[in-house]
Amino acid sequence: MQEIRNIAIIAHVDHGKTTLTDAILKQCGAVADGVSMDSNTLERERGITIYAKNAAVEYKGTKINIVDTPGHADFGSEVERVLRSIDSVLLVVDAAEGPMPQTRFVLKKSLELGLKPILVLNKIDKPAADAARAEEQVLELFLELGATDTQADFPVVYAIGREGRAGLAADALASDLSPLLDLILAKVPAANPTSPEASQGTAPLLAQPFNLAYDNFLGRMAVARIYQGSIKAGQGVSIKKPDGSARAGKVTKVFTFSGLDRVEAPAAAAGDIALIAGLPDIYIGETITTDPAAAPLPAIAVDEPTITLNFLVNASPFAGREGKFVTSRQIRERLEKELEVNVGLAVSFGAADRFAVSGRGELHIAVLLEQMRREGYELAVSQPQVILRKEGGETLEPYEEVVIDAPSEYQGAIIERLGQRAFVLQDLAPEGGGVRLTLEGPTRGLLGYKNQFIIDTRGEGILSSRFVGFKPWAGDIKKRAVGSMISMAAGKALGYSLWNLQERGTLYVTPGAEVYEGQVIGNTAKGEEMMVNPTKNKNLTNVRASGTDEAITLVPAWLLSIERGLEVMADDELLEITPSSVRLRKEYLTEIDRARARRG
Repeated sequence: MQEIRNIAIIAHVDHGKTTLTDAILKQCGAVADGVSMDSNTLERERGITIYAKNAAVEYKGTKINIVDTPGHADFGSEVERVLRSIDSVLLVVDAAEGPMPQTRFVLKKSLELGLKPILVLNKIDKPAADAARAEEQVLELFLELGATDTQADFPVVYAIGREGRAGLAADALASDLSPLLDLILAKVPAANPTSPEASQGTAPLLAQPFNLAYDNFLGRMAVARIYQGSIKAGQGVSIKKPDGSARAGKVTKVFTFSGLDRVEAPAAAAGDIALIAGLPDIYIGETITTDPAAAPLPAIAVDEPTITLNFLVNASPFAGREGKFVTSRQIRERLEKELEVNVGLAVSFGAADRFAVSGRGELHIAVLLEQMRREGYELAVSQPQVILRKEGGETLEPYEEVVIDAPSEYQGAIIERLGQRAFVLQDLAPEGGGVRLTLEGPTRGLLGYKNQFIIDTRGEGILSSRFVGFKPWAGDIKKRAVGSMISMAAGKALGYSLWNLQERGTLYVTPGAEVYEGQVIGNTAKGEEMMVNPTKNKNLTNVRASGTDEAITLVPAWLLSIERGLEVMADDELLEITPSSVRLRKEYLTEIDRARARRG
């Protein structure tokens, strides 16, 4: 039987996980040049991993199953599940930045499961790289998170993932990644069970799904780790929930991984990671077994969502112009399909025309909305709100730890702005010519802050956050310093009108854009709502006057994207999302209806 090693690659966003994985696949001949683990269009555009993915390589006769995990906190639910299915982790840390918030999150999860990480100090060719300091910071983090002596005695590999080189000393890198792969074979325990029953193939099957996949022909499929026995196509199985209740099922197809491809196989053996079809109601954490008397494997917990918003049928005056799927039934079916694979998401289908969708953060929801609009869906969404809990008569809300790297001249503005949003400074330390600020505060204080942060730091700051738990309600927070500029007429926005309006605030529309009554076409700097007419043209007469021929100079409009819209919208506004446009509008389009709603 071929030996198997199962590893996951974990890191903070942009520390080089996927680049390193791609280099391993390329070295082992598993993929061609230019092929990447980040195969999704959105992943390539944004440069981040969104979905956990499986790959497998063969090195010196041993099969190495690799799971690439997301680095962004909003997709943390993907990481939690993966760690239960593997035997060790490669903890990738940028040698210049050192450990960051998501490093702490993923490392804490892996240490709690008793895994022994291998540290990969990546990007050691950066001018600001300091491998010795980064290693010391990682050791401090291990001890702070309660690592055992054996876990804290971790092996270290130095690497330049982009060049596909690694070594056991920072100044002695090999020409390829062989030192890293050799260390994996030496330090990661073999996944194959060693009991006599297992080696003879007589042990009953025990497998547990840690991820889900969907195929248009095969339906819902489970990505599962096989702990003992083997799973075969056509085999009858018993599926057990963590509470012990069971139901019968039949496996129709089994796939294993080779490179980035899934390969159909007659069976998959203990220790391997397989893709299983034929169990349409399978869920993460359930136990697949051939022994009805077997106890279920320990449950895999998935962290709960922290924010919620409503998905509604688009009812604006421009509804149905651009979208292919516009009805509540079509939106419902799309969300039901998303729930098949996106376990960090929760949807309440209580109402006929609106669905309460809950996720791990604004980016988590924005990625779903972006996928839906590209598929031809048209809908409106309400302002994101945090999910509150009641415990012992006390209201609790989600809290985040924020770590900011920025030039020191901006630290005052950052601390003041976040202080107004109920964040408390925990730590301030010099970092690479700037400062690193650590703050903690309520998640709702971060909603709508990212764009303001870019302005405050002139685009030179880096902000990372992680969910730290539910804590007592922090009181009222005034987040919105601007008001809405609302169109009072329908038609085409004209350059002359916008030229006069741009002095009052920031515009979201360009000349020639079609607008309707109740659409928010910009914001007002003074924080008051203002009714405007963007379709008004210049009055023409046959009398010439000084100033008549002034040149119209327009400041470029601040065009709305889904994420920008979610950040700037007020609580009485909706974001209209279509395949071609993103518009902001008032929930009640006319001034009379808004006045009635305020009174009611």
